[in-house]
Amino acid sequence: MAESVRVVCRCRPLNQREIDLNSSICVKMDSTLGEVSIYGSDDSVKTFTFDGVYYTDSTAEQVYNDIVYPLVENVVEGYNGTVFAYGQTGSGKTFSMQGNDKISSQIGIVPRSFEHIFDAVATTTDSKFIVKVSYVEIYNEDLKDLLSNDKNLKLEIKENPENGVYVSGLSMHIVHNIGDCQKLIQQGNSNRHVGATLMNNDSSRSHSIFTLYVEGINSKTGCLRMGKLNLVDLAGSERQSKTGATGDRFKEATKINLSLSALGNVISALVDGKSKHIPYRDSKLTRLLQDSLGGNTKTIMIACVSPSDNNYDETLSTLRYANRAKNIKNKPKINEDPKDALLREYQEEIERLKAFVKHGDSRRKSIVDIEAERQKLRKEYEESMKKIRQEYENEQKSKAALQQELENLKKQYEKASVAINNEEGSDGNIEYVAETKKKIEMLEKQMIGGEQANNESLKATRKKRLKDAETKMQRLMDALDIRADDPLLHVYNNTHEKLEALTKQYKQQCQKMKMYEKEIKDIQSEFEIDRLDYLDTIRKQDRQLKLLNQIIDKAQNYFKKDPLLSNLEKLKKNSIWDDNNDCWILPESNNSGTTSLPSAYKATNKPQIENSLLLKESNDLKKLKKKLENSTSENISETYFKNKLTRNVAERIKADRQRFDTVNSYLLDEGLSKGIIYTDDIYESNNLMRKKPQRLEALTK
Repeated sequence: MAESVRVVCRCRPLNQREIDLNSSICVKMDSTLGEVSIYGSDDSVKTFTFDGVYYTDSTAEQVYNDIVYPLVENVVEGYNGTVFAYGQTGSGKTFSMQGNDKISSQIGIVPRSFEHIFDAVATTTDSKFIVKVSYVEIYNEDLKDLLSNDKNLKLEIKENPENGVYVSGLSMHIVHNIGDCQKLIQQGNSNRHVGATLMNNDSSRSHSIFTLYVEGINSKTGCLRMGKLNLVDLAGSERQSKTGATGDRFKEATKINLSLSALGNVISALVDGKSKHIPYRDSKLTRLLQDSLGGNTKTIMIACVSPSDNNYDETLSTLRYANRAKNIKNKPKINEDPKDALLREYQEEIERLKAFVKHGDSRRKSIVDIEAERQKLRKEYEESMKKIRQEYENEQKSKAALQQELENLKKQYEKASVAINNEEGSDGNIEYVAETKKKIEMLEKQMIGGEQANNESLKATRKKRLKDAETKMQRLMDALDIRADDPLLHVYNNTHEKLEALTKQYKQQCQKMKMYEKEIKDIQSEFEIDRLDYLDTIRKQDRQLKLLNQIIDKAQNYFKKDPLLSNLEKLKKNSIWDDNNDCWILPESNNSGTTSLPSAYKATNKPQIENSLLLKESNDLKKLKKKLENSTSENISETYFKNKLTRNVAERIKADRQRFDTVNSYLLDEGLSKGIIYTDDIYESNNLMRKKPQRLEALTK
């Protein structure tokens, strides 16, 4: 079932800089109706309606309880969730996400979600959970793992047919309590890029995504569910004239504005409905948020604004983007074990077919013979049932085979245990048994859940907070329904009352029309400002491009000996753009002897270069002789035209399975015991598992 992105607006108080500038407040809010009104210098008023509004006196606790709390509850149930803060630089995005630990009511969304998830896990009965976290940064369109020891390692975005977009090589750390999460996020924040501008002393110079993965398995049914919560702190949009950014700060601001512009284009394309192409690939940010915007995720957007009239244009732009984002439709669903999902699909299909047979199709009955239609429907029903039954039986056989394999492993384990107990205790056996027990204990410690299963007070508190959030949302919807009530549907005592109601509505519509006319002028003016900003950016980039071209022209003389580098036009033609790595792939040179720029120490380096070339030639001759010797002893006709029998395919399947077992073993023994798992280990093992049945199916044909 589709649901819209939920959008709330939060306004921070005036900061010291705005007070020093004698700024006046241009933003007002009505929390009962969820309305934000922004007043221009010409006394014009623009009004926007959201799912919730929080003025300068609001707390992070209110925002979390009203909006974020139900989302985190859904994550524990197996849904994907995303919360992201959007707004200009210095509008309070990082404060909303991180908060102030010294004031309990102002603790941010991120630490509150830690407490919420571990409370929910602890009070859940008949289930065990593994909770993992990752922290990634997008700085100048480069992806970096904030929890990695290698600060300079750049990560790549890859796509998996089953799991979608993911960051290759990203570390996921297993956590057991709130303290573990806080320690990791502090480590990540210390590695994040932060800098000072005229508008914010601690301005975030990068986008960051902190993700919690909640995987739970029901001990009774065996159902596996996997929820994911993305907590996104976006860098703020900037105007160079206000921030005074130069040098590296200007370069950072350019990249930030480009990625936020790409985010705006994605929002516009999704809301438009006519666009056949959604430009997710225009930036790393939109690529990672692809599932959160129009995909399988419940999403909340927190639009952060400044109340100062000095920031009128930026605040209005933020409110417009937020107002558009309300219309994005997502299709969230529970992430569960594919086998359980398949069985549920079979049950739904059976019910659908039964209902179809029972009610029939009224349009066809009026045209064709009823009995013939019944026969046709019965035949279709029987064929569909046969197909579904066959698939269900195959699934059951697969489960039975897995169960049998598990029983065999259990018997082998019991036999091994008996053999160890019967043998005389040697030092080696004792050490092995102790090590195995220690490993089992370590793996069991990674599983959490049910510690507070009997704590009725904590359960009641969770239910009350969820009910309060639902009640407040329902109250807001009721208030909006009353306001949108049509006066023509009312019953009036006399004509005068009806005339007054219609006159009031007419005046409201006239006011709206004036507001829309002013809105068109403002959008045109804002477009002109953006156009000038883009032109300024283009001019600066053009100067950089000319500098690079002049450097290439200067270095052209050193590349003449290389046929590839000497012809730049051919090099450009044969180069390929790589979307994933955001770089050009240049063709490799066929020239074996590469040309180097002249060294500062020509006389001393020349003999070394000659010796290295002679050594390379001698090594090449040795390799060539070895290949010739091997070729004389081989029968080419037998090896080249050899038939690929089923036995060879089976051997490859066996090798694939061994590789999967190796990856799986590493994942369990090393990853789980150490508490760190990498994305590549999970997705590569999934690929090996997916390939195996396809090859087995090919053998049976």
